[in-house]
Amino acid sequence: MDNLELMNQCRMLAQGFSPGACLTQTPEGPKPACEVTLRRGPHGWERLIAAAHLSRPEDYFSIYQSGCNHSCLKCHSWRFTQRAEGFWASTEDIARMAADYELCVTVREPRERATMFHASDLCMHCGACQTLGVPGELCPRRLCPEQVILSPQGYGPARNIIAFTGGDLVCRAEFYAEATQRIKRACERMWVLIETNGLGLTPQNLEVLASAGVDSFWLDIKAYDKETYRRLCGASNRTVLEAPARIVDSGFVLEVLTLYIPGWVETDQIRKIAELVREVDARIPFTILAFFPENKLRHVRPPTLREMLRAFSAVKEVGLRNVKLGNWHVFARSEEERQLLLAAVGREALG
Repeated sequence: MDNLELMNQCRMLAQGFSPGACLTQTPEGPKPACEVTLRRGPHGWERLIAAAHLSRPEDYFSIYQSGCNHSCLKCHSWRFTQRAEGFWASTEDIARMAADYELCVTVREPRERATMFHASDLCMHCGACQTLGVPGELCPRRLCPEQVILSPQGYGPARNIIAFTGGDLVCRAEFYAEATQRIKRACERMWVLIETNGLGLTPQNLEVLASAGVDSFWLDIKAYDKETYRRLCGASNRTVLEAPARIVDSGFVLEVLTLYIPGWVETDQIRKIAELVREVDARIPFTILAFFPENKLRHVRPPTLREMLRAFSAVKEVGLRNVKLGNWHVFARSEEERQLLLAAVGREALG
């Protein structure tokens, strides 16, 4: 593909931004993700999907997409995000999936709770209320047992949210816009959330997504330092760091997540990301997720309890009001560590 062909195809270049790290493995060799996992069909856009089901601990219907505009060294979904894997689904197919899922919804959330962050307010996913007939030790006790159901990833409620996750091609906003419009027509009251690395959230793309009715973004800010970001993800973080203000100004619901990766993204960078978010709105939900070894960072250890608590304290000191620690089973591995964690942050801060 020559430079002119790349410019014509790449929406980021056409809008004056840097392209992502989009090459996706296929039997014919590496090709741009938007070329091999997105296509125009006879009735609209079609996307290559690895799976689609009620996910945990998010408690919403997740559409796991193949192909991505990042090539993250730590990606835990690399088997289908960095390879073209799955089945083709049209936006009409996705709307039918959403309508079928709506019949199973057990919790109706307001739009401002169309996030991953708020799922742990309702359920800790132990399944004790179903398997033992009594609530678990950490249960928020906000649901009836009838609202907790089994999915491929375990027990929890089914919330009225459809999420696009896995590979990220938000740089091709037209697909997500069409899918959202068809989901909203097929469902009575379903929120649409996009889990994104933020690369594709240009002003033009956000306008397209807002007009289509997208409700919320889970923004994964993978690093603050631009050189660390490029080494970790293969792309620029320019639009990523500009995204929180743009998202909120455009009227979307926003939550932010960052991953603690020892030796890569630690408290100093996490504090800077938190400061960036606080400048937009101190109430924005913020999750610090614990890294676990995967993909090309299998040699990197997970963070310790002390490291995660230090990062949590730094973010709270910045002034963010809604902060949680995710993947806490990764860094609180013993009963003693779990009790120390609960004493330090409280159950409400466990995501």
